[in-house]
Amino acid sequence: MTAGRFARAVPALLLALAGCAGPVASSPPVTTDCEATALGTHRTLVLPREGAAYGRVQHGPLPLVPREVVLTFDDGPRPETTPQVLHALQAECVQATFFMNGEPQRRHAALARQVQAQGHTVAMHGFRHVNFADLAPSDQRADLQAMREAHRDVLGGEAPAWRFPFLSESAALRERLREERITVMSVDVGIEDWVPGQTPAMLADRLITRLRERGGGIVLLHDAQDQTAAALPLLLRRLKDDGWRVVHLQWAER
Repeated sequence: MTAGRFARAVPALLLALAGCAGPVASSPPVTTDCEATALGTHRTLVLPREGAAYGRVQHGPLPLVPREVVLTFDDGPRPETTPQVLHALQAECVQATFFMNGEPQRRHAALARQVQAQGHTVAMHGFRHVNFADLAPSDQRADLQAMREAHRDVLGGEAPAWRFPFLSESAALRERLREERITVMSVDVGIEDWVPGQTPAMLADRLITRLRERGGGIVLLHDAQDQTAAALPLLLRRLKDDGWRVVHLQWAER
């Protein structure tokens, strides 16, 4: 990537490249000015709309190469912290995937639309943030339906992916997601940024240590956490300084 430039994905062009079976890795077709020192978005990975599952904590890996990372954020949108997260990502020219809960998505619809308008991918994290293993199959399906309706009403279209709250997967809902061609996203690297009392340096050190152990992959963060929002500028700087490259996820149209 040319110094001083970074890649911003143009969905229409990228999705046109994705009309084939299996993931399509593509270099973003359009660049825009950015600080030469910014982390940037290295490339965009377009996935098909299918009931696949990724994340080595529970499933197979995304088709990434070593030292590539996908940044994901759960539990928002939250007015106290999500704008701070968006600002940090914009400052480093980075695109991420936000797994939103339906209740705050409806409550803070303008903020959810702002996330989407800034080029980030928005997916689902359950209408309520509950452990699906504790719900009857009918209640799990009802939550999925409520979440899909919230996404349609607030952002338009069908959400392409789902992450189970607490990563607590349910066989019954996995089957429904497969039927609906909704991808399940687990994680490769978590840093427990929800545990209180952690400094930005602590979170940054843990992130880099675990990425080195795993070689890259899907990173789990939480835009609804105060300490994560405060630490994100340092996390992104450390990713840049340690030589990691950010991959932005998108999904093909149905």
